Amino acid sequence: MTAFILVSGLHTGGWIWRAVADRLTGSGADAHPVTLTGMGDGPAAVATATAPGAGPDTGLDTHVQDVVRVIDGLDDPEIVLVGHCYGVHPALGAAALRPDRVARVVCLDTAMPQDGDPALKLVPAPAVHAHLAEAPDRPVPAPAAGGWDVLGSTAGVPADALAELARRAVPQPPRTLTRPLRLGEALTAVPTTGILCTGNGSSIAMVEGLLGLGDPRLLALTAPGVTFFDLDTGHWPMLSTPDALADVLLSAAAGEGHRLKAPELPGHLRPFLLDVPERARERVGDVDLYLPDADGPRPAVVFVHGGPVPRGVEPTPRDWPAYVGYARHVAELGAVGVMVDHGLHDLADYPVAASDIAAAVELVRADPRVDASRVALWFFSAGGLLSANWLAAPPSWLRCVGATYPILAPLPNWGFPADSPFRPVDAVRSAGALPVVLTRVGQEHKEIAVTVEEFLASATASGARVEVVDIPSAHHGFETIDVNDETREGVREAARAVLGHLGV
Repeated sequence: MTAFILVSGLHTGGWIWRAVADRLTGSGADAHPVTLTGMGDGPAAVATATAPGAGPDTGLDTHVQDVVRVIDGLDDPEIVLVGHCYGVHPALGAAALRPDRVARVVCLDTAMPQDGDPALKLVPAPAVHAHLAEAPDRPVPAPAAGGWDVLGSTAGVPADALAELARRAVPQPPRTLTRPLRLGEALTAVPTTGILCTGNGSSIAMVEGLLGLGDPRLLALTAPGVTFFDLDTGHWPMLSTPDALADVLLSAAAGEGHRLKAPELPGHLRPFLLDVPERARERVGDVDLYLPDADGPRPAVVFVHGGPVPRGVEPTPRDWPAYVGYARHVAELGAVGVMVDHGLHDLADYPVAASDIAAAVELVRADPRVDASRVALWFFSAGGLLSANWLAAPPSWLRCVGATYPILAPLPNWGFPADSPFRPVDAVRSAGALPVVLTRVGQEHKEIAVTVEEFLASATASGARVEVVDIPSAHHGFETIDVNDETREGVREAARAVLGHLGV
């Protein structure tokens, strides 16, 4: 018999697993929801025999030992540890202490922490970070009713379940978030499964895309014992889709799931879909200029890559075939093609990247070969968030904004505040007459497609000028992976539209 030990996330106790546990036991498995120290019902976290109250020294080690005691009390031949959100830290800590007893660790809608990481590192809510910076010894209050999206999307959670979540939530002992997680070498032999909730902004396809960038930190995800599943719901699947979650947990325990494989040649390094002539570039710092065969100052198109791109990745985006191809293509058509390497290496780097782009634009506009009154900015993928400032207050010289398979609102698990300046879905309401050329791919990741549709609805409501270039067969990053007549024409159509607004 398989025994599932279910460890809940921030502010919640074992009660949150009630429906999942019932379905697991109904399938013949054994289920043990854990209420960690201090995580009993209600704001006072009343101590009981099964849910002791938190003391001033309650920390991550306390919660690790809570899980260890459950493991030691079982004689089931196969134990699967399931950690949701924060719960993955005590689950992994316990597995590191009892690797011979644990058959698999399941990380439910959370990244895999590393040895020495505090749980706070993976908490997306800025308010939690701010609270602990100001009052490191005070428990972290649970979100207010209606505010649970700060910890992850509540998509699909019924209203009564959300009400119960708010009613039974407890403050989080601060040292559970700030003390480091200790993992041993033996843990590497324990198989793991990641369950990614697409409604919260993660998916297998997105992880594979990041793996293709060559980030060495992700290579461990290609190990034979690592599997993945997608769940089409938000961050709280035990409340929104308990049946589907129970089924996935049973499949994970059986060793099923998707296995990642590092590509021999990542998609972004394959050839550009258009056969564009070679063209020399001029490199000035982090900016590359591709000049047209034309006299006099010419309009310019500045291309803004997506990311985050891990530090140290080679080649850098300005040498990726797709961006080189776009820049050469617009130069062939009569504009200056500009490619910029900016500093979006982590989700926290958006302000740095925005500053890099602004500096690059000023450098380009100051070049005597550029018509400073006719410039377009063209954003790709997660670089789409960097369009927000330009949409919110368009300068007179900005004649067009391009956006290709863009992310146009922060994804739920990114933890951006509601008033973040990097929200094109809001900024477009102030775009006025500025033309926007949006290339929409038909095979987009669902979590990204939602932001595009929200942007278009906002643009329609505010009367913004958005032209959509639809490419039904195309995927995210299609320029080097979907090479066909439809995608080629889509690139040409988008380029014609952007350059048309520049008078080319």
